Amino acid sequence: MGISRGQRAPHLAAAAGDAGVIWAGLFALGIGFGVLTTGYGFAWWVAPVLSAALFAGSVEFILVGMLAAGAPIGAIVLTTFLVNSRHLFYGLTFPLHRVTGRLGKAYSVFALCDEAYALTTAKDPAALSSRRILWTQAGLHASWALGALAGGLVGSTLLAGLEGMDFVLTALFTVLTVDAVRESRDWTTLGLAIGTAVAAQAFVPGSMLLAAMGAFTAALVVRHRLARRRAKGEPGLGEPDAVGRAAVEPSPEALEAAHRA
Repeated sequence: MGISRGQRAPHLAAAAGDAGVIWAGLFALGIGFGVLTTGYGFAWWVAPVLSAALFAGSVEFILVGMLAAGAPIGAIVLTTFLVNSRHLFYGLTFPLHRVTGRLGKAYSVFALCDEAYALTTAKDPAALSSRRILWTQAGLHASWALGALAGGLVGSTLLAGLEGMDFVLTALFTVLTVDAVRESRDWTTLGLAIGTAVAAQAFVPGSMLLAAMGAFTAALVVRHRLARRRAKGEPGLGEPDAVGRAAVEPSPEALEAAHRA
């Protein structure tokens, strides 16, 4: 039984209210990708096909450059895995359990990107319906692919030689970060992210992104374990445990015997 337009409208409207600006940003970014692709000498249809089939964002910018340079397939595969390995961690907290149906879950996994993760995990999972999550992701997917189509069509004419379009990706991530911090007020996580990035750039500039992500992940794991220990009432680092306290603190019976003596 199909879903009526009246049933779809509230979920689509909610998704558009949350992600409409991001959809527009991805459309503009897709135009940049289309222009870049045609600039490498590929046909106009390559950008929209890649965007619709892969929906890999920043990896697609890297991919077309490596393909144009004739890079070995092994190098392309390894680079794609390293850059997109962050998605493995997204799955730990992405509200996939709120998505119903096998097809819905399969599409949600396929369409999980940085923007979808930021938009959904910043909200209470109980307030997210399956259709709202899927509309959010479908809007992101469609915006990216349609932007790539538009960029591919005009890349060799109106926008030929245009510079700076690749910076849209950095600008979009910056806006998402600012919105996420304003929503959560989690200054500790922001500090960890900035600190690991600065340290990675200082010590391993050649592998800054990979080193920063690895250090940031390790810091989050340590922070999570410490928070769980505090929640369970277990001692933190440098605090005596129950056995240690028993060894240094006399029992009430010992205190009473000493008083009588």
